[in-house]
Amino acid sequence: MKIVILSSNRELYSTRRLLEAAIAQEHQVEVLDPANCYAGIETGSCTLFHGGQPIEQVDAVIPRIGASMTFYGAAIVRQFEMMDVFTTVKSQALVRARDKLRTLQLLAKSGIGMPKTAFAYKPLDVDDLIKKIGGPPLIIKLIEGTQGIGVVLAETKTAARSVIDAFHGLQAKIIAQEFIKECAGKDVRAFVVNGKVIAAMKRQGVGDEFRSNIHRGGSASEIKLTKEEERAAVRATKKLGLSIAGVDLLQSSRGPLVIEVNASPGLEGIETATNVDVAGSIISFIEQKVALAKADRDTVGA
Repeated sequence: MKIVILSSNRELYSTRRLLEAAIAQEHQVEVLDPANCYAGIETGSCTLFHGGQPIEQVDAVIPRIGASMTFYGAAIVRQFEMMDVFTTVKSQALVRARDKLRTLQLLAKSGIGMPKTAFAYKPLDVDDLIKKIGGPPLIIKLIEGTQGIGVVLAETKTAARSVIDAFHGLQAKIIAQEFIKECAGKDVRAFVVNGKVIAAMKRQGVGDEFRSNIHRGGSASEIKLTKEEERAAVRATKKLGLSIAGVDLLQSSRGPLVIEVNASPGLEGIETATNVDVAGSIISFIEQKVALAKADRDTVGA
């Protein structure tokens, strides 16, 4: 197969591991920066170019699109879809998952456990907004933040008002979410591939840090999920239309609560903590899907 990895930096751990896994399984693989790709669109034809050269005869694409490139990156993925190339993350699912508010709305509609959340464009009554999620302390986060950036713990109403006013003064879109006290500084990342949790780790923040992100200095260790936690992770990915995702869960007293679904989850933390060959599993998944698509085309053409 010929596989394209869409990544802005081939030296990133996740990109390198996917490249190594594809080569190990004897596939032709190329890393392309989505920012340097451009599309040609005309009646009856969709084409893609990189560095002035056409991108042709690709069997599969692995999008590793950064948050700042979501709009353009999704458009490039969509162009591959128009060219009947299999992609591990659909363009629509990528855009959907990057919107934290939309993600939570879809999860809530499906009955998937999640923390109480509130959202308002101009919260004239901040006290009522805080009351809706159970009062302080509460979490205030940017809708498009990643890796724990733009996430604030407000211990009091006064602090919450100040943070909300400051974010709205910057015209930043935010959500307010209940603080699950028993999970302070701890969460679980479940890595889902093709409807199955293939690896899971528990993350712990440093000291009094309420965020557990490894990028914030947190640590991680392998964990065996309960059946309920596995079901929650798989249901969340299916609801968002994702074949591959990192699902972040809180192990609360009322059961697993999904706090985020990452459409481009990093591989370094999960592979290091669990010793699972996640990159190899992704390549095997691609092989399976491309083979099935080819069999379907052969059947139709017969």
